[in-house]
Amino acid sequence: MSTKVVSATHWSTASDGSTTGTSPMELSALGEHLDLCKGSRGHLFALHCVMEATSCFVASRFVTTLLVIALLIGAASLML
Repeated sequence: MSTKVVSATHWSTASDGSTTGTSPMELSALGEHLDLCKGSRGHLFALHCVMEATSCFVASRFVTTLLVIALLIGAASLML
C-alpha cells in the first residue's frame, strides 16, 4: 500500500539554530495570502466591522443594555 504525501508551502517561524530569513517560496506564499485577504474585502466590509464591534460591546454589557433599553421605552411611553 502506498500513501501519497502532499507537499504544501507552509510558514515556519523556527530558525533551528541558523540565521533567520525567508525563502522565495515563503515570500510567494505570503504574497498569495495577502492577495486573498485583500480580495475578501467587499463593499460591505466596513459595515461588517462596525456591526461586529457593536455586537461585542453589547454582548459584554448585556444587562446594562437591557436596562437602558427599558428606560428609553419607559421614557418614550411617558412622553406620549
